Amino acid sequence: MTGFTVSSLGAGELGRTATRLAGLLVDAVDGGASVGFLAPLDRTAAERWWNSHGPALADGGRALWVARDGDRVVGTVSAGFTGYPNGRHRAEITKLLVHREVRGRGLGRTLLAAAERGAADRGATLLVLDTETGSPAERLYRSAGWTAAGVIPGFAADPGGTLRPTTLYYKQLHRDRPPGSERPRQAHPGARRV
Repeated sequence: MTGFTVSSLGAGELGRTATRLAGLLVDAVDGGASVGFLAPLDRTAAERWWNSHGPALADGGRALWVARDGDRVVGTVSAGFTGYPNGRHRAEITKLLVHREVRGRGLGRTLLAAAERGAADRGATLLVLDTETGSPAERLYRSAGWTAAGVIPGFAADPGGTLRPTTLYYKQLHRDRPPGSERPRQAHPGARRV
């Protein structure tokens, strides 16, 4: 990966970056990514959605990383943290987005590793995420050491409104090794192979 910078984004920077993040989200939805929105996604609605995360960024309930190519936002990933006492050891990785023009250059893996390190730095030892079953993202997650826990049929609609299955993944982080250095694990004995 060359030419990109990845950094965390604080609540104070979100307002200045939301328009660029909105463009990235619109690109993902236009490209068919099942990331919670139906096509066509209005840019103003996308910007509002990003701005709605300001309070969670400010209070530590969410962390956000942004990849830039100069001034242009070309990727992002988030981690959500629970406030429940019995769940402070885990985080949910969400909205791993890479602009279609820069895919295939390792940026998704770099963003995922940044989120894993950031979550580990905050004490997370277990990460979870979900993705559309059969999507290209599954190759990334598996090669990065994530384990498929199971498939939920008809869990989310794709941008065209068709219900699609979703695969749930988890990754256990080890304190003695940096996140991203783990080898891929075999699926849990009770997990359904997908």
